[in-house]
Amino acid sequence: MEYLDWFEAVKKNWDRIAKPLDSLGELENVVCRIGAIQETDRPHVKNAVAVILCADNGIVEEGVSQCGKEVTRICAENIAAKKSAVGSLARLTGTEIKVFDIGIEYQKKITGVSDRKISMGTKNFLKEDALSNRQLDEAIKTGIEIAGEMKAAGYDAICIGEMGIGNTTTSAAVTAGILKLGAADVTGRGAGLDDRGLERKIKVVSRAIDRYDLHNLNPVEILQKVGGLDIAAMTGVYLGAKKFHIPVILDGAISLAALLVADYMDSDVRKYVIASHKGREILGQKILEKMDLHPVIDASLALGEGTGAVLMMNLIRSSLDVYYECVPFSDSGVEQYERFNK
Repeated sequence: MEYLDWFEAVKKNWDRIAKPLDSLGELENVVCRIGAIQETDRPHVKNAVAVILCADNGIVEEGVSQCGKEVTRICAENIAAKKSAVGSLARLTGTEIKVFDIGIEYQKKITGVSDRKISMGTKNFLKEDALSNRQLDEAIKTGIEIAGEMKAAGYDAICIGEMGIGNTTTSAAVTAGILKLGAADVTGRGAGLDDRGLERKIKVVSRAIDRYDLHNLNPVEILQKVGGLDIAAMTGVYLGAKKFHIPVILDGAISLAALLVADYMDSDVRKYVIASHKGREILGQKILEKMDLHPVIDASLALGEGTGAVLMMNLIRSSLDVYYECVPFSDSGVEQYERFNK
């Protein structure tokens, strides 16, 4: 059976449940997609893991963030110790956390963090290419490997997340290039810039568009010029999702920017990811619309770390409980509802 066959098999099971057809809305489609990804009409997310990819960004030198790059390392350590927001949510949802150093500018081993460092962060893309071709290829390959490792470890779903000061700027530049939009159309306040900081950030993204002629490059070239190692590794995780048949629950803007690149590399990849929330960053909203993705949560989230993806796990598990435990029409005393062509 192919992807769509499995999707329809799960949808038929939904129709047998004693409730109005499609009454759980997009949540029913999410369960159908998970079944299609896992190639079963018995979808499951009992063992979920939050994969948090961490890296520094040279563009922070241009004053696009409230804090310095040293915060990336501090936050990565706190996430691994489950002291951050995603740690609290992970405890509540029974989700494991795996933190990966893809490119933190820090020489020592970070407690609780898996060392997959490609380089000590990226370059300042207003001065030189953010990544070399070798670094880009290695980061994507690392993401694919991580997806495979999670599948081999028995996890049946990945919640994707990131940590990297300056990565809303790299994501804005990547998105502006791929969607051929102006800097102001995709650049937001990130962790909370004031008006002057936002204006400076927009100018940085605009200069990058002009410097590299981003609107005339393909997505992989754009990522190499202005992207981050976290975005590159996420791109690999999505490619791995298809390869290893494991659903990836998306988070916010940075995870969506990576999806644009992965979709260019393999357009089937979008079938293997689940949108969790409509975030506050405008670039994320632009990508959701462009890719016709339908997030379930609309709560103006802007935290990152995979928090939106982990929140989504509770909704998915609740939906699966209905899928498996709700009485079927055959036992309910109610005649089964039928679908009619509109």
